[in-house]
Amino acid sequence: MKIIHTIAELRAWRKTAGSVAFVPTMGNLHAGHLALVAQARAAAEHVVVSVFVNRLQFGQGEDFDQYPRTLEEDAAKLRDAGVSVLFAPSEQELYPRVRQDYQVEPPHLQNELCGQFRPNHFRGVATVVCKLFNIVQPDAACFGKKDYQQLAIIQGMTDDLNIPVRIIPVDTGRAEDGLALSSRNQYLSAEERREAPRLFRELQAVAQAVQAGNRDYSALQNAAAHHLQQHGWQVDYVEIRTQGSLHIARLGDTRLVVLAAARLGKTRLIDNLEFAAE
Repeated sequence: MKIIHTIAELRAWRKTAGSVAFVPTMGNLHAGHLALVAQARAAAEHVVVSVFVNRLQFGQGEDFDQYPRTLEEDAAKLRDAGVSVLFAPSEQELYPRVRQDYQVEPPHLQNELCGQFRPNHFRGVATVVCKLFNIVQPDAACFGKKDYQQLAIIQGMTDDLNIPVRIIPVDTGRAEDGLALSSRNQYLSAEERREAPRLFRELQAVAQAVQAGNRDYSALQNAAAHHLQQHGWQVDYVEIRTQGSLHIARLGDTRLVVLAAARLGKTRLIDNLEFAAE
């Protein structure tokens, strides 16, 4: 596996490579990331994984400075996973003018769900992914469904800007107790970690209620949020939306997803569950 730190070297490598599948990450890799790599390996001759903690997608007071940076350990995992290239640019390499004057502005979806609580987050995500697509020139790119809103925005950006990259959604990796795998899980105390799977159980309960015929989406959302609050969670939202587009769900929609974001102690967790309503 080659470890590349500059755009020029990566572009030189890309000229002689065959098909490439790309997995953008912020590092601190876990089993969920490696599942993305496995999907990428099945999609192309070569896999490129980027590790870059993107300042643009962190808001004021968020954990940019504290975000775990574990490049040496990440490189070992990626080497074992059969990755061809680890692209690990410095901030100066990716943002040579310090700030990014030209950015990708997603539609109103960026201000809904997580966007209500993380202003400009999805602008930062879309901008860095667009830059990385331009640098890596992949044929395909893998994104996890855990970050469902991010996936929707990246798919929309790719379609609308005619970026020739096939987006491959990958199912959420979970621990045995159902907790969605996330780099931020390590922030949880032992007690919080035992409580954390409740988030997914509430999503399952909402989906089961809808599938049993309950169409009072507002009441189901409020009940799930209330149950979480009773157990010490600070809830940002629980919402039922349509799969893919994330439009607000209406009666008659059958391909649905329930999404949630909530804080347990100081740790903000997100999760979602796709389901079909007859």
